[in-house]
Amino acid sequence: MTQLQTFDDTQKLIQKYGTRDPFELIDALPNTKLWSAKLLGADGLRGFATIVNRVRYIAVNPHLPYEEQRVIAGHELGHIFEHSNHLRCQAMQDFDIYQATGRLEREANFFAADLLLDDEEVLDLIHSGNTDFFSVAKELCIPAPFFAFKMYSLIRRGEHLQLPVDIDNRFLRAKH
Repeated sequence: MTQLQTFDDTQKLIQKYGTRDPFELIDALPNTKLWSAKLLGADGLRGFATIVNRVRYIAVNPHLPYEEQRVIAGHELGHIFEHSNHLRCQAMQDFDIYQATGRLEREANFFAADLLLDDEEVLDLIHSGNTDFFSVAKELCIPAPFFAFKMYSLIRRGEHLQLPVDIDNRFLRAKH
């Protein structure tokens, strides 16, 4: 899956369902369920996605801050849409959804970034004089390393921006 295809997929989803909220999308999507993951520990599994009997299940650790839950729900939706063939074989468990070593995890992060963050809103914040990368991420209520995925997506689609940090999938790693 290319970055541009992933962006197109998120835009079609947003247009069809009229929302960027991953929890609203999970509710609206046919054969898709949010699994109550109350048994997950605060420092353990962040989330997972799987398909069982044609029903797509997404679990998000409810012990995490809401902003982090949104990112994880978007990430797991990325797996549902971009990697459904892998989910039929096994659940994609995410202890560290930002593990940079895997292509599938990076693709799910790009999907989540393009789903959760509107291009115009991001560009307006950047061009409004609030050009500090970390301030923009804080304004958007997302972790700064996750914002790097959106910035990279914008750059790949032709925006002339400077990415001040490398893309690093490890920022939400489970604390041990």
